[in-house]
Amino acid sequence: MSKLLLLEDDLSLINGLSFAFQKAGHELDIARTLREAEALWQEGKYDLLVLDVSLPDGSGFEFCKKVRQTSQVPIIFLTASDTETSIIMGLDIGGDDYITKPFKLAVLMSRINAILRRSQHFKQTPGELSSNGITVQLLEGRAYKNGAPLELTAAEYKLLRFFMEQPDIILSAEQIMGRLWDCEGNFVDGNTLAVYIRRLRAKIEDDPTRPTRIVTVRRMGYKWNTGGGAE
Repeated sequence: MSKLLLLEDDLSLINGLSFAFQKAGHELDIARTLREAEALWQEGKYDLLVLDVSLPDGSGFEFCKKVRQTSQVPIIFLTASDTETSIIMGLDIGGDDYITKPFKLAVLMSRINAILRRSQHFKQTPGELSSNGITVQLLEGRAYKNGAPLELTAAEYKLLRFFMEQPDIILSAEQIMGRLWDCEGNFVDGNTLAVYIRRLRAKIEDDPTRPTRIVTVRRMGYKWNTGGGAE
């Protein structure tokens, strides 16, 4: 059984989602305000958060930012705010998915189940990311492959961490470049990003010519592939 936190102020939607989540076997806590969500977050451990954006006392974006300071728990935004700016912001601040209202319940449940499966497959402990034989010690700022230290530059470490924090999610070059900058604080362009990815693959892949960890998704971008097989 997975434990979910729903942050939503629409009572009719709360009633419908509560029934659907519980029927699917999920344990559910409900918050109708940002303050209630913050109190529940302090008290409980959750496997996934479903957040509205517009709330009586603030924004779901604010809550997401606070959560991301200490946790990589999966987050889905479920909101009527369907502008491109809002969607980009929601994903850039750490959301794993963004679903706009009105929505189909079956689609929402399918996405929740997919994210929960991915989260369970991706081992994460406080201060550590681990997947496919690669481990990142967040507090130490070090990375290891099958227990052996990896000699990474600051940019390579930052890139690896960014990929591993969002397993199996396709990241566009623009999204990656928006988070990655060189040691002098300059933003990275597309050519430089390609070089960084090639160099990182040379250090973490068993066969850099056939990458299985950082894979290219044609015409879309890159993703950290927890499946471990070439795509």
